[in-house]
Amino acid sequence: MATAEPEVTPQSAKIGMIGLAVMGENLAMNIERNGYPIAVYNRSPDKVDEFVARAAGKKVIGTKSPADFVKALERPRKAILLVKAGEAVDKTVESIMPYLEEGDIIIDGGNSYFLDTERREKDLKAKGINFIGSGVSGGEKGALWGPSLMPGGDRAAYEQIRPIWEAIAANVGDGPCVTYIGPGGAGHYVKMVHNGIEYGDMQLIAEAYDMMRGILGMSADEMADVFDEWNSSDLESFLVEITAKILRVKDPETKKPLVDLVLDVAGQKGTGKWTSDIALDLGIVTPTIDAAVDTRNLSSRKQERVEASKEINGPERGSYTGDRKEMIQAIHDALYASKICSYTQGMNLIRAGSQAWNWNIDLGECSRIWKGGCIIRAQFLDKIKQAYQRRADLPSLLLDSDFKAWVEQAQPNWRKAVAAAIQTGVAVPGMSASIGYFDTYRTAELPLNLTQAQRDFFGSHTYARTDKPEAGMIHTEWEELLGNQ
Repeated sequence: MATAEPEVTPQSAKIGMIGLAVMGENLAMNIERNGYPIAVYNRSPDKVDEFVARAAGKKVIGTKSPADFVKALERPRKAILLVKAGEAVDKTVESIMPYLEEGDIIIDGGNSYFLDTERREKDLKAKGINFIGSGVSGGEKGALWGPSLMPGGDRAAYEQIRPIWEAIAANVGDGPCVTYIGPGGAGHYVKMVHNGIEYGDMQLIAEAYDMMRGILGMSADEMADVFDEWNSSDLESFLVEITAKILRVKDPETKKPLVDLVLDVAGQKGTGKWTSDIALDLGIVTPTIDAAVDTRNLSSRKQERVEASKEINGPERGSYTGDRKEMIQAIHDALYASKICSYTQGMNLIRAGSQAWNWNIDLGECSRIWKGGCIIRAQFLDKIKQAYQRRADLPSLLLDSDFKAWVEQAQPNWRKAVAAAIQTGVAVPGMSASIGYFDTYRTAELPLNLTQAQRDFFGSHTYARTDKPEAGMIHTEWEELLGNQ
């Protein structure tokens, strides 16, 4: 029996949702649960019927066309798009534009590239339509029960949706996990960097897991116990919590840990690559995030890795003979110190983007709204918020008194764990990149004097002398000088 066509009452919904995949459905239910009647639309009419049927008794208005969707919204109209990033966003905007009026608001809640958001915001503003790019983090559950929200665009337009955004966001005690990020594409930029940090976090946790199984030969249950313990300490976070849970799950058929049966090929949707790309463009060093992206790319070359494992010999795993408890603590410290470096890189990248596009982003607020709802939510983020409260222009978290003390305390074990991994043949690209970043940052004199001399030797690129800074940039005929000695 076909579902009856819903009656579309003009201006009866406070806000609308286009896109009824899981994220769109859950965010729509979150909005309705918090007292805001919502209109929904999807290209597939069946999706609308199914969702409205499941939402029976709730203030959800199903619509079957862009015209009816817009008709159902009160003025100024507020329409959320949760569709695939890229061309789909532009096409969806085009489909509703003929029915919108000056002052209406379109909110892109997907993972759009921030420069696309900048373009759309400018183009639509010229037509009298406000465009907000709002990062939404927290996955399916977060969308339903309280995500972290990162809106950017026109400030006055955001103020019109602010009551809804604050109502549906997660709240961890110091306010809803949402803040106005800045104009233009600032919101989607911060969400992009958030995802890059997420890549780094996941890579570092995977390396800690691999060190425990590869160096110490620990079972899944033993590792779950360790991650549970860490989740009750300074490493408390959503990702550490779910890692412990994953390690405890047994496959119903084989009774083996299910994680052992998961193919070691990690997917990605591009936001980590975007983070690395823009970091290169802005001259910000993000080696931990880059290592996470590279490792996912290398993971996809499964067959090649299998063949290489047969051809290339390395150290025997599980051959560590030192104290087990001490090594577990060393791995903990390596994870914590590497995590500090990863977040340092991400926050520096947000600052650089803010300066490049004049967004005036508050780094302390970014860390505050990530404390709940989002995938990287962690106790650790409150410490970052406090660091920026102590000094808003902090050039690096590594220079904050607390973070500096924590890293210095962790440093011996950090080096011990990474060295043990290298000696045992356990790949730790994220932790290695982190400690390399740390050592490079704290070094007053790098060997790049040689690099610059090489550049001048083969390309006459010039160099500055340390003993004659007043001379400016000079060039030396190195071979001629060598011949005269």
